[in-house]
Amino acid sequence: MAEVLSIILGGGKGTRLFPLTQFRSKPAVPFGGKYRLVDIPISNCINANLRQIYVVTQFNSASLHMHIGQTYVFDSFTNGFVEILAAEQTLEHSGWYEGTADAVRKNFLHFRTQNPSYYMILAGDQLYRMDLHELLKKHVESGAAISIACTGVGREAASGLGILKVNKKNQITEFLEKPGTAKDISDFRAPSELLTEKNKDDCYLASMGIYVFNSKTMDECLANELTDFGKEIIPAAISKLKVNAYLFNGYWEDIGTIKSFYDSNLELTSVKPRFDFYDEHRPIYTHMRNLPPSKMNFSNMNQSIASEGCIITNANITNSIVGIRTIIETGSSLNGVVCMGADYYETEKQKIQNAEARIPNVGIGRGAIIKGAIIDKNVCIGEGCRIGVDDIRRADGNYGHYYIVDGIIVIPKNTILYPGTVI
Repeated sequence: MAEVLSIILGGGKGTRLFPLTQFRSKPAVPFGGKYRLVDIPISNCINANLRQIYVVTQFNSASLHMHIGQTYVFDSFTNGFVEILAAEQTLEHSGWYEGTADAVRKNFLHFRTQNPSYYMILAGDQLYRMDLHELLKKHVESGAAISIACTGVGREAASGLGILKVNKKNQITEFLEKPGTAKDISDFRAPSELLTEKNKDDCYLASMGIYVFNSKTMDECLANELTDFGKEIIPAAISKLKVNAYLFNGYWEDIGTIKSFYDSNLELTSVKPRFDFYDEHRPIYTHMRNLPPSKMNFSNMNQSIASEGCIITNANITNSIVGIRTIIETGSSLNGVVCMGADYYETEKQKIQNAEARIPNVGIGRGAIIKGAIIDKNVCIGEGCRIGVDDIRRADGNYGHYYIVDGIIVIPKNTILYPGTVI
């Protein structure tokens, strides 16, 4: 497995996840109460004993640097590492990454020092648990130059994804990027021989943006000025190389929009979530904070998750995520809320200063009622605030101290909502 170099692509500015990406890159966005999105692909690699990992990014990477530096420290006997490669100027190039393929090309200087036989290309903003060792094994056995992980989707979902045409031998013969809803793609239906009982109702195979390249193939495919794997590199390779499909039958979600982020978080609170963090054999790793257990004082929690370090007093919480270090004061109510928590606990001195300046403490104040919202880190919500409760219908947009995206209220990081605020 030391022959494999894993490359996690951090994406661009993350405009579709804004304002969650206002101060951080996409892979660094908190998820599930205590994790970051980047923890998913890194954990999949570690669980497959793939321990030579680069994370490629160029926007707002400081938070990502800190998280990875504090979390993924391997001992000196494994030769493993997780390193961030932010865009840099060299004598060969001086510009930003122009796309996924361009990001890999501009970092060949670093990759080649590891002398890999295979490159594993992964996305930094997807929710799934895949046996990457099995993917690599199938790739090697097939004799393919490139393997693409794919999953079955219906026609509606296929309109916004890269769709593969696959023959009975699992070889990809054609690739169609985001065909839209109007185009006739009936000839791209997956062969019935490849479909299992689990995905028999899904007619099309969509690329997951997860690739395995032979090292020599990667060099050849990027010996040009093409910038994107999905739009350019893969279609060009299919016409002249053996490119195989690897069918993945598990849960997979592309966390690319505020709505998908919100829905995927709340889906974790269901009785039997499709993505299960409770797997001791294939854990999802994250930063070990050594926080105390969460404390519930006279509170009701229904189908919700509370991360460590929380203090919840006389509150009602339903279908919600309560992130690390969240302080919820008496009489508050949360329903359908993704609360990311806080980076720190306020001291008594800070609380006194807040009171003198009439600023709420970090957390959720007394009697606050919140429904259908995402609350980013370190937000101060004052006493008696009402968010998403009253019938105030507003279009998507920026409203100063909050945003509405896909109909979901988003309170950005470090925002102060004074007592009695109604949104």
